[in-house]
Amino acid sequence: MDKVWTACYPDSVPETIYTETYHNVTELFNASFARYRNLPLTTCMGVTHTYADIEKIAANISSWLQYKQIPAGSVIALMMPNVPQYLPIMVAILQAGYICTPVNPLYTGRELKHQLIDSKAETIFLIDNFAQALEQVVDETYLKNIVVSKMGDLMGLKGFLVNIFIRNVKKMVPKYNLDNPDHKVYKFTDVLKIGSQRSFYPSKAIQDDIAIYQYTGGTTGLSKGAMLSHRNLIAAALSSEAWSRPATKKITDVYVNMVMALPLYHIFAFMLALLGIRAGYTFIMIPNPRDMPGFIKTLSKQPFHFFPGVNTLFNGLLKQPDFKNLDFSRLTVTQAGGMAANEKTAREWLEVTGCPMIEGWGMTEGVAVGTANIVTDTNYNGTIGLPLPSVDVTIRDENDNPVGYGEAGELCIKGPNVTSGYLNHDNVDVFTHDGYFKSGDIVSMDERGYITLLDRKKDMVLVSGFNVFPNEVEAVMSECPGIVDCALIGVPDERQGESLKLFIIREDDTVSESSIREFALENLTGYKCPRYIEFIDELPKSNVGKVLRQKLREHHHANEANINK
Repeated sequence: MDKVWTACYPDSVPETIYTETYHNVTELFNASFARYRNLPLTTCMGVTHTYADIEKIAANISSWLQYKQIPAGSVIALMMPNVPQYLPIMVAILQAGYICTPVNPLYTGRELKHQLIDSKAETIFLIDNFAQALEQVVDETYLKNIVVSKMGDLMGLKGFLVNIFIRNVKKMVPKYNLDNPDHKVYKFTDVLKIGSQRSFYPSKAIQDDIAIYQYTGGTTGLSKGAMLSHRNLIAAALSSEAWSRPATKKITDVYVNMVMALPLYHIFAFMLALLGIRAGYTFIMIPNPRDMPGFIKTLSKQPFHFFPGVNTLFNGLLKQPDFKNLDFSRLTVTQAGGMAANEKTAREWLEVTGCPMIEGWGMTEGVAVGTANIVTDTNYNGTIGLPLPSVDVTIRDENDNPVGYGEAGELCIKGPNVTSGYLNHDNVDVFTHDGYFKSGDIVSMDERGYITLLDRKKDMVLVSGFNVFPNEVEAVMSECPGIVDCALIGVPDERQGESLKLFIIREDDTVSESSIREFALENLTGYKCPRYIEFIDELPKSNVGKVLRQKLREHHHANEANINK
C-alpha cells in the first residue's frame, strides 16, 4: 500500500523517527532528567516529585540492587498501582541493567504464579496491599528478594498518615506472612536508605537488549511475555511524541499535565509514561480511578492538558454530576485507546469538555503504538486512524497475500517498536513470511490509509480495555465443582465495551450461580469474572469438538431480542 497514509500527516509530523538518538532507553530518561530537572514529574494525593527527585530515588534503588549482587540481566517484577514509587522503580531496574516485568497488582495467586515462573523473576517490588496474593505462591517461584512498600512511602509526613488510614481505617492491607529461608524480605524505605550510601554502575545495554517482559493474554489459556527491547521502547516514545506535537505545541503553560488514571502496568499507560518523560510532562497520578468523586476532586485542583483513557473511564466520568463543572479550558488532547471508543461517549465528551476524543489502536507487542487519528481532528470518524511514524502495516488474507483497499483482512505490523516475539515460545507463526507481526485483528483500509477495525480474528474479549481470552477463563472455571463444561463469549456492554457471559453445563440443579461466582472471584482477576451466567443443556460444537462461539453469540442475541419485544 506504499505508505499512502503519510500524505495525510500534518506538516510537523515526520514520516520516520530515528531510534539511534539514544543507545538505550535509560539515555532517554537521563536526557529528560537533565533537561526538565526542576519541573514536576509526578503529583499524587497532593505530593509532588520533580524530575530531579525521581532521578535521585531511582539512583538509590539501582545502587541497592547492585549492592545485593543481583546478576545483570536478571528479571525484576514490579507489582504496584499508580503510586509515586512506580516510575523511579521502573527507571532504576532498567538503568541498573535488569529486565522489568510489570505485574497487575489485582492478579490472583494463580495468575501471579504463572508470570513469575515464566519470566524467572528473581526480585519483586510490591505494595503491601497485594502481598497476600504473593504469599500464596511465593514458595513455588524463583524469587530471592522481596521488597515491600507501603502506599505512602514517598509522600513524607502525609504518607505516614496515608499508611495509617489505609491499614487501620480502610482495612485495605490483608494480613500476610512472606517469611521463608529461600528468600529475603526488605522494606522499601530501607532499600532507599541503604542505596543512598552507595553508587551504581549505569547499564551498558544496547538497543537490541530486552528491557521489558510485558505479559498479554494467550489463546492457550496462559499469558505470554512479549519481549520488548530498548529499541522498542525508544521508538514508542519518539513516535508517539512526534504524533502528539501538532496539538501539544499549542500549549502555552509552563507545565503540560497528563492525567494518569490508566494503570502503569498496562502497556497503554506505560507507553504514555515514555511519551511524557521524553516530552517533559507532569503526570497527575490517580491511584484509584474507580473512586469517581475523588478522581474529580483531584482534577479540580490543577489544569490538565492531556487526558488518555478508555471508553469505560470516559463514560463513567460523564455520568458524574460534578464532572461537567470542571475547568476544561486547557484540555487539548483526549486520547482513547485500549478498546474501541463508543460514538455516543465521544459525542457526549465533546459536548461537555469541548475537546474531541481521538481514537487509536495499539497492541502490547508494539508498545501500544500502531495507528491513531490526527490529534488536531475535531470530528469522530469511527476509524482507528493512520499508521504512526516509522510504523508500516499490511493487510493480509488467510493465505498471507495482501488485500486491496476496502477489503477485509488481518492487520499485520512492522516497525522499530514491534517485539521480536514471546518469551519461551516458538514465534514462527506470529509473523508473516516477510516479517510483519500478525495482530489477529480484522480491518480494512481506505485509499487515504485510514483503517477501520472490523472484528477480531481471535476470540479475545475487551473488558474496559483489558484483554480477556476465553480459553483462560474456561480453563479456570472448568475446575469449579459441579461444572461439566463451559464456554465464554463477550456480549455488548454500553459501560465497559464488552462483558463476559459464561455458558455452563452443570452436573445437577444443586450447582448454584452464587457458588460459581464465588469460585470465579477466588481464582480470577475481577475483569475476567463473568458478569452473566447461563445454564445450558448442550454447547454447540463442530464435528471435531470445537465450541462454536458464534452460535452462542447468536443464541444470546436471540434471547435479548425476545426480552425486548
